[in-house]
Amino acid sequence: MGQDEIEWLPAWRVREKVLAKELSPVEVTEHQLERIERLDPQVNSFITVAGERSLAEAEQAEQAVSRGESVGPLFGALVGVKDQIWTEGIRSTGGSLLYEDFVPSEDSVQVERLRRAGATILGKTNCPEFGMHLRTKNRVTDECVNPWDTNRTSGGSSGGSAVSVASGLVPVALGTDGSGSGRVPAAFCGVFGLHGSDGRVPRGGAFGGTLFTSGTGPMTRDVRDAATMLQAMAGPDPRDPTSMQDPVPDYLADLDKGVAGLRIAWAEDYGYETKVIDPAVRDAAHAAALRFESDLGAHVEVPELHMTDPTVAFDIIRGVDKYSVSGHLLEDPGKRPLLSFAVDNPKFEQFRNVTAVEYSRALRVRFEVIEQFRQVFERYDLIVTPTVTMTAPKINPPDTGLFSNFDWIISALGITGMINFTGLTAATVPCGFVDGLPVGLHIIGKRNDEATVLRASRAIEQALPWAQHRPPLATEVPA
Repeated sequence: MGQDEIEWLPAWRVREKVLAKELSPVEVTEHQLERIERLDPQVNSFITVAGERSLAEAEQAEQAVSRGESVGPLFGALVGVKDQIWTEGIRSTGGSLLYEDFVPSEDSVQVERLRRAGATILGKTNCPEFGMHLRTKNRVTDECVNPWDTNRTSGGSSGGSAVSVASGLVPVALGTDGSGSGRVPAAFCGVFGLHGSDGRVPRGGAFGGTLFTSGTGPMTRDVRDAATMLQAMAGPDPRDPTSMQDPVPDYLADLDKGVAGLRIAWAEDYGYETKVIDPAVRDAAHAAALRFESDLGAHVEVPELHMTDPTVAFDIIRGVDKYSVSGHLLEDPGKRPLLSFAVDNPKFEQFRNVTAVEYSRALRVRFEVIEQFRQVFERYDLIVTPTVTMTAPKINPPDTGLFSNFDWIISALGITGMINFTGLTAATVPCGFVDGLPVGLHIIGKRNDEATVLRASRAIEQALPWAQHRPPLATEVPA
C-alpha cells in the first residue's frame, strides 16, 4: 500500500494489517511522526509529541507480532490524549503555565486502560487552560485552529484531539466533555465524538473537571474505533466511587445491527429559547436525521418537547464545581499572574460567592429535567438534534473565557450541555457540509445506552460516509 494511505486507516484496520504483517508498527509510527512534524505547525493540535517513547513501544510491538503473542483490541493504535489528562512519563500541562513542566508519575484511569488494551500514546493534544474555554487557546503554545479553514476555531476544549484526528495525524484521540467541549470540536472538525453516560467511564487523573457533568470519551474517524475505545475504558474503578458498578455491555456485538424499528425523535431544540445561528446547519442535520426513516427503517417523529431551561442552573453547578477545583489559584497572588483569561476572569471568580441554597436549587432543576427526559424516553429510543447550530466561527472575535460570554455559551452549548446536565449519553456524527465546513448530527440516548447510540452512529456512518472527506491541509509546510 502507498505510504500516503496509512494516516487515513482506522485503528482497527491498522491492527489487522500489522497482525497480517502487511504493515509494521515501526513503519506506522514513523509515518505518523513525520506527518505531525510536517503538518501540525499549520494547526497546532499537539502540545507534546512523545516520539522516542512511541518508537520504542512500536519496536516492542513488532517483536510481539514476530513471536505470535496475543495482543489487545487496541494493539498498535496511536492515540492523541488531551493534555488535560495525565500520562505517566509524558508531559501534561493542562494548557497552563503553572504546569508547563509537569510530568505525571501515573496515568489517568482512562489512559491506563487504553495502554492495557495495547494502545500507544503518540502525544498530548492542545487544550485551553484546564479545559475552561470554547477556543483551544492557552499561554503554553499557539492556538489550535480548524484544519478545514485555519482562520477558524477548532472549538474547545478538546480542539486539539478533534484536529489531530481530522488531520490524519492520529486515527483516534481522547477528549473530555463537560458541556459539549468534546462534541462541539468534533462537529466543527468533522469527526466522531462520544460522550458517555455519567459514570460509564471512571474519572481520575486529570486537571479540572466537575463532580458529575464532565466525562472522558473517544474522538475518531470511525465509529468502530470509538466503540473499541469505550469498551476498553468503561467499567467500575475503586478510585472513582461515582463510576457505574454494573457490567459493561458489549458495544461491538450489535454495532452493525442497524436501526430498523427504532423510534427516533427529531428535535430542533428542547422547547425553550435557544439560538439557531445558521438555519442551513440545522437543515443539514434535519436532512440527515430523516435518513434514519427513508433509508434505514427507523420511525422518525417530531414531538413537541417542553424541557425546563437549565441554563442558569447548569451554569451554577458547573461553575461552582470548577471553582472548587481551580479557584484557589485565583486566591494565590504568586500563581494568578500565570493564569490565562480562561481562568482569570470576573465571571469565574463570582462562583466563589454562590450560596448553598442556590446550588441546591440548581440541583433540583437538574432532577426535574432528568425526569422530563425519562418521560420522553418512554416513547422514543433516541433523540436526534443538530450538534451545534453553526459551523466553526472565525477566530478574530475578542478572546473570552468560558464563563465570560453568556450568549456564546447558549449558542455553542445550548444543545450539547443538556446531556452533561442530565447524565445522558450522546454522540456527534459528521453528516454533511455547509459552505465547505463540517456539520454534526447529535444522537442522544438513555443513560447507560451507549450501545444504541453507537449503532445509530454506525448506521449514519454507512448511509452518509464521511471518512473519505479530508481537510485541505497543504502537503508541505508553507515556506
